[in-house]
Amino acid sequence: MTIPPLLIVGLTRLVWPIRVSGGTLRRDTAVMVTAAIALVPNFAMGEIGRLPGAVLVLGLVGYLIWAYLQPGDAVDDDADTSVLPSMLISALWVLGGFVVLISGARFLVDGSVSIARGFGISEAFIGLTIVAVATSLPELATSIIAGVWRQSEFAIGNIVGSNIFNVLGILSVTALIKLIPVADRFLTFDLPIMIAASLVLTALLLTRPVIGRGIGLVELIAYFACMWFAQ
Repeated sequence: MTIPPLLIVGLTRLVWPIRVSGGTLRRDTAVMVTAAIALVPNFAMGEIGRLPGAVLVLGLVGYLIWAYLQPGDAVDDDADTSVLPSMLISALWVLGGFVVLISGARFLVDGSVSIARGFGISEAFIGLTIVAVATSLPELATSIIAGVWRQSEFAIGNIVGSNIFNVLGILSVTALIKLIPVADRFLTFDLPIMIAASLVLTALLLTRPVIGRGIGLVELIAYFACMWFAQ
């Protein structure tokens, strides 16, 4: 949730420089930063309970309603309804992929914990490297493909939306199910990196019409530096 965006955004920018034109995307990055900062008091308390989880869920609901109410492209009334069968097939693919993802996630977590214990590596480090990168592969593939097709807004929107949902959706729902203990290192290391990366991305989107390969390379270097210090 914290470090992989540096890898994903950095690689995407190396594939193709990102052109920024959408005001909505800039507003979404503001929500991303706010969500990250909202974790500070929860991490400081050393746990995320049901009440903070419920507040985060309400934040996600509010954000989704706000996003839905934003003006979008008009729908053509004469649109071909033959696309409905393909939509149904796509929905079935999504459902099947979700089931496989849930099943694979269990094996991923169990295997990663076994590796950590077998080699005497902290579970936090494994979570920040193997687990985090593996679970970010769909975002990485989507953003790189969007970069190849020069869909800059989609490439960045994919990362921003994922970060927002990780905090306001996944973390909050998990907290509603069971109290989440938070180790000190997440407050002193991981969360500051997450907030800093979010602020840098927001600043770039606000001040630069094009985010080039040089910045992407810097982000990749920052990613590997974080991996080094996380050991």
